[in-house]
Amino acid sequence: MAENENKVEKVEKKAEKKTEKKPDKKPGFFDRVKRWFREMKSELKKVQWPTRKQTVNNTLIVIACVIVVGVCIWVFDALAGAVVRALIHLSQSL
Repeated sequence: MAENENKVEKVEKKAEKKTEKKPDKKPGFFDRVKRWFREMKSELKKVQWPTRKQTVNNTLIVIACVIVVGVCIWVFDALAGAVVRALIHLSQSL
């Protein structure tokens, strides 16, 4: 009797395995793209966006830094050019 029950259980398990749907190994391209956009939208909702005042302030700071760095490069270029001209003039006079 126990053998019959074991055989029945084995048959039932085989039937269950056949009816189980095998999951796809990898979702399709468009499914992955949709998922990426959905996750991106979710993440963008979590972002704390700056106010208009903060944006203007940060923009002015960046512009000021660009001007300062530009002036520093201009001064260095002028000094380097003067040194090179002096060396050329010195070498020509010898």
